[in-house]
Amino acid sequence: MRVCVFCSSSGRIDRRYVELAAEAGAELARRGHTLVSGGATVSCMGAVAQAAREGGAQTVGVIPKALVDVEIADDDSAELIVTEDMRSRKGEMDRRSDAFLVLPGGLGTLEELFEIWTARVLGMHEKPIAILDPYGLYEPLRDLMKHLLDEGFARPRIFDAVGWATTVEEAFDHLERSPVRMQPTAEDYIESEP
Repeated sequence: MRVCVFCSSSGRIDRRYVELAAEAGAELARRGHTLVSGGATVSCMGAVAQAAREGGAQTVGVIPKALVDVEIADDDSAELIVTEDMRSRKGEMDRRSDAFLVLPGGLGTLEELFEIWTARVLGMHEKPIAILDPYGLYEPLRDLMKHLLDEGFARPRIFDAVGWATTVEEAFDHLERSPVRMQPTAEDYIESEP
């Protein structure tokens, strides 16, 4: 399975997040998967790719040309794809992936998560998504999504589209199971009564 990992490139985060990324990369390799990553050598992106390779996994990096020098392109990847921009980066990562693992991250990670989560809820793909959150970074996000659901701004099956995990093993177990099939109906798209 080709697992896309979305994670941080920040050098200002606590070391435990970088260690979590390395643990995820090692587990990915142990389970015989291929890594699709953001193609950088910094912070969590670099840690997940390096650990995956050290465990014997193939790695595919996808990086926009504007970030090649900023994020330091991962030239050790078995394949490094340089894209024109962020949109084409995400499209290429999506196209090359069978599943998505979301680690703690910032604005870019959230943007990647929301795009694949939305597409999953809309039935545009059946690829499993796991959010790995052992330290509670995404708890406010989870609460917000529950609030949006309660207020009618989110579809009722929003939480069927993702798995939440607190351990690396639990996250990969979720990715390796057959995902819940998302089959939106016309009622899912109705915003209000006529």
